[in-house]
Amino acid sequence: MTDASDASSQDTFISHLMELRNRLLRAVIAVLGVFVVLFIYPGPSAIYDILAQPMLASLPEGTRMIATGVITPFMVPIKVTLLAAFVLALPFVLYQAWAFVAPGLYRHEQRLALPLIISSSFLFLLGMAFCYFVVFHTVFRFIAHFAPHSITPAPDIEAYVNFVMTMFLAFGVTFEVPVAVVLLVKTGIVTVKKLREIRGYVVVCAFVLAAVVTPPDVLSQILLAAPLCLLYEIGILAGAALEKRKPADEDPADQASAVVAQDDAAQKE
Repeated sequence: MTDASDASSQDTFISHLMELRNRLLRAVIAVLGVFVVLFIYPGPSAIYDILAQPMLASLPEGTRMIATGVITPFMVPIKVTLLAAFVLALPFVLYQAWAFVAPGLYRHEQRLALPLIISSSFLFLLGMAFCYFVVFHTVFRFIAHFAPHSITPAPDIEAYVNFVMTMFLAFGVTFEVPVAVVLLVKTGIVTVKKLREIRGYVVVCAFVLAAVVTPPDVLSQILLAAPLCLLYEIGILAGAALEKRKPADEDPADQASAVVAQDDAAQKE
């Protein structure tokens, strides 16, 4: 009996690994497919020019960015195109991640899939858009006006892309705070009351995180910490609404299946 149980558990583990491999492979293929399309049109150079626009707008007239590496003018636009492909394929990537864990969830938990994928993708893109249209234009102009007149700025394109990717990731993840708060409340890990009690600690952590991630100026730190605190409050409001609906959302079929599963486990033991 023990050998049969071990063999069954090993087969289950292998099947989960194969499922994970297939999901990862589909996600990678989706990203590469979008990358090929973007590489053909509008092309890596055009995509990089769009990304560099906030910096170019803050530089003195006639000034351009520089490339210090031999293959940097080729590799940097490729990296930017790959980043754009990942962002565009993000909903499909998130769906593959959810589809992997969905079989182990109850029916009412599986119904969260579509809202979770849509909200996560939207908020991540919203964070990147806020960073591009608001933060970059504000911070770059502030730095340009603060710089001494005896200096002619000429940013390196590789350093610029690394900075942009870090900022995009920081703001994209920051804008996922409402989703994280709702999931914590939905799974019962934390209550809305507890989230309200630790509000002060969250504010402090938000400014500490902003100081670590953003450039060493107060303006950019505020532009990251303020949305994080606001999104935390939005998450609390959504979590409070979810707590009120929680008893009505319980599915009797899920409860019955849970009881049957417990009875089967007891009989096997």
